[in-house]
Amino acid sequence: MTKRKIVFILLPQVELLDLAGPAQVFTEARSQGLAADVIFCGFHQPVNSAAGLALAPALHYNDVSLDTSDIIFLPGIHAETLSREPAAEKAFLEWLRSQAGKGVLICSVCNAAFVLAEAGLLDQRECTTHWRSVKMLQQLYPAVKVLTDVLFVKSERIYTSAGVSSGIDLALFVLEEWKGALFAHQVARGLVVYHRRNAGHSQQSIYLAYRNHIRAEIHRVQDYMIEHLSTDCDLDTLADVAAMSPRNLARVFKTQTGITVHQYLTALRMEKAHTLRKDPAHTMAYIASQCGFTSARQLQRILLP
Repeated sequence: MTKRKIVFILLPQVELLDLAGPAQVFTEARSQGLAADVIFCGFHQPVNSAAGLALAPALHYNDVSLDTSDIIFLPGIHAETLSREPAAEKAFLEWLRSQAGKGVLICSVCNAAFVLAEAGLLDQRECTTHWRSVKMLQQLYPAVKVLTDVLFVKSERIYTSAGVSSGIDLALFVLEEWKGALFAHQVARGLVVYHRRNAGHSQQSIYLAYRNHIRAEIHRVQDYMIEHLSTDCDLDTLADVAAMSPRNLARVFKTQTGITVHQYLTALRMEKAHTLRKDPAHTMAYIASQCGFTSARQLQRILLP
């Protein structure tokens, strides 16, 4: 099986957390079985980071061959560098445009959105950047639709994030789209972070809510429910997963999470239903079947009280 490539572009004066955060998400995902290669590229040797640490990318960006299954991440750069030289070299911008033309998924962290804007990839698109740079981005590139107070923005195959730690949220969101909510949640747990989704969702993710406990058997039950939403998930089945009696599971689950098993399961089903509704190809009957509701009518009653 061909591995998907995740390419990080190391621009001059790259911010270390903008780079290390998303890179660690995919590194952790690989340790959990993700079939992907994480590659670091640039066009200067070495790359001096904003913190003063010199980095030596193994490849020039022209040395990688990408297709529509691959991902490019552009970490942000130091703000003073941005004010002096908002764009990268012209050859790189041409390369970036060519990758976008092939359908490669392109993600920017923080003020790397300026590089995408200079390449013309954000014209007439909604996007975001670090809150300190929002006004500057809009002034320099009036064709860009800059959103404020959002963690990240998805616009077809171009994703932009607000800055610093939101690059981790964006990487987890990309991973969730690729491998599903449970896998992204497991990676987030491995990194001991709480991930959020997009501007259309609450900043609190139901997949990580009610998980700030250390009872492994309750985590197993919660994971099982996420994976089996289309099934009954009755208390007897969940008790077998936890190796507890049904009565004890109900008691311990409420003690550890603060809500009942039924309340948690309903919240998971509602979250998935809202997500599936965003695809116009999905009928209410299909959504109901995927989320464990008895019928489309039941789901409609819940969604439209």
